[in-house]
Amino acid sequence: MSDPPTKPLLAHRDLWLLSLCQGLFLTNNVVFIAINGLVGLSLAPAAWMATLPVTGYVVGGALAAGPVARLQARLGRRQSFQIGLLVAIVAAAVCAFAAAEQNFWLLVGATLVAGFYNANAALYRFAGPELVPPQYKERAISWVLAGGVIGAFAGPNLASATRDWFVVPFAGAYLALVGVALLSLLAMSLIRFPAPPVPKAGASTGRPLSEIARQPVFIVAVLCAALGYGVMNLLMAATPIAMQMCSHPFDRAALVLEWHVLGMFVPSFFTGHLIRRFGVLPIAGAGVVLNLACIAVALSGVDLMQFLVALFLLGVGWNFLYIAGTTLLTEAYRPEEKNRAQGAMDFCVFATMAVTSFGSGALVTTQGWTWLNLGSLVPMAAVAVGLAWLAMQRKPRLA
Repeated sequence: MSDPPTKPLLAHRDLWLLSLCQGLFLTNNVVFIAINGLVGLSLAPAAWMATLPVTGYVVGGALAAGPVARLQARLGRRQSFQIGLLVAIVAAAVCAFAAAEQNFWLLVGATLVAGFYNANAALYRFAGPELVPPQYKERAISWVLAGGVIGAFAGPNLASATRDWFVVPFAGAYLALVGVALLSLLAMSLIRFPAPPVPKAGASTGRPLSEIARQPVFIVAVLCAALGYGVMNLLMAATPIAMQMCSHPFDRAALVLEWHVLGMFVPSFFTGHLIRRFGVLPIAGAGVVLNLACIAVALSGVDLMQFLVALFLLGVGWNFLYIAGTTLLTEAYRPEEKNRAQGAMDFCVFATMAVTSFGSGALVTTQGWTWLNLGSLVPMAAVAVGLAWLAMQRKPRLA
């Protein structure tokens, strides 16, 4: 590492640029969440299919997770990330065309292709620690994810401001995402990632994935990240539809999503420090508690404030679980194993999100907001059991 070990974390220019890219990525995601369900609801042949464009985005991420991991190993971080951004530009333009033409299945196909960008950008959090000395690992993950605060403000406001650019609602919002991706492409070109190691003839490529995945720390890391993300996605994707069903106007849904994304990323400024001080398992446990608090508030009513508080708590709970899961995963692999381990985790995350994205639309339009929240208790219970199991595994055994 070229930087001296004593260099302060915030003096790392490349980390700031990567955080900016994360913020622009989240701007894209928040706009997608805010509008895809509503555009889908207006175009879908049946109401239960409304969140298929959201599902397409995460299914595309799941399908791309393996190829992206191999691409990163072959080309390195920057080139792979740039390819992802080029795909994002094309996909957003096709989404705009699909909305203008009122073509539901073209919209689903375009979001499926955009999933390649989703899979690429999901690895920003793993690239952060590579830009700083090892002692900053937890905080580098946090600081990269903290860039999502940009998305908290830019995403909902961009969706609202561009909603009526054209006759067809939200076609302008998709076009605006082309500009967002171009800005991110510029920032990415300025980041100096470490050169990928050149494999030596006969050098070990590490353990097979089947062996890595059998470790308790890997299993629990994936549980935290995948189920934490799954519950967050289940409730977040359904929120604009649920609020519309409860007669809340779109600007209120945008406000709720803004506070939700603030909850997701503002804690990143200190989550790494909390993990360093209290340990990764207690912070993950706090994430479970916050998710349960979210469900309790959501079940108490459907006024604006209840949606807002519930989604804010959901965001903070996701932050604790996702950063804790990411930090745990870094304990499960050796340097030469990172691409396959990271790709496996993100495949699990995207696969879970695909199920919950589709399930959110189907459940909220057929069963309602209450049953959607009650169903979220099951995956949270699974995460709690996993954390308790890993804590027992790590507990020193008496002779």
